[in-house]
Amino acid sequence: MRSVGLLGLLPFLVLVLGGGLIIGLVTAPGAWYAALNKPSFNPPGWVFGPAWTLLYILIAIAGWRLWRQGHRGLPMTLWWAQLALNFLWSPLFFSAHRVDLALVVVLLLLLTIVAFITVTWRQDRPAALLFLPYAAWVAFAMLLNGAIWRLN
Repeated sequence: MRSVGLLGLLPFLVLVLGGGLIIGLVTAPGAWYAALNKPSFNPPGWVFGPAWTLLYILIAIAGWRLWRQGHRGLPMTLWWAQLALNFLWSPLFFSAHRVDLALVVVLLLLLTIVAFITVTWRQDRPAALLFLPYAAWVAFAMLLNGAIWRLN
C-alpha cells in the first residue's frame, strides 16, 4: 500500500472512532441502565469498550478500502447507512430509553451489515471479511437488546 493511500485511512479512523467515542461519552450507561433487568448472558461492562474499539477500526478500514478503490454506489451507501444506524442506537437506547426502537434500529443495522458483506464479497473480499466480526457482535447485541426489552 502506498503511504498516500494509508494517509487516506486517517479520516475514516477519526470519523468512526471519534464518532463512536463521542456518542459513547454523551450516552454513557447510567443509573437507568444499571436498574434494568438483564439476561444471564449480559457481558460485564468492561467488554464493550475494547470490543467496539476493535470493531470501529475494522469498520473504518473497510470503508477506506472501498473509497481507495473508487467503489461508489451501493457499497458506499451501505457503509454510510450502517454507520448512521450504529451511531443512532446508543442515543435511542441509553438517552431516550427507547429499548423498543433501539431493537428495530439494531435489526436494521444487522440487515445493512449483511447486505454490505453480500454486495462487497466479490468486489472487495477483505472489506467484506472485515465486517464478519461486526455482524457477529451486532447479532449478539440484537439478542441482548431483545432480551432486555422482554425483561423490562
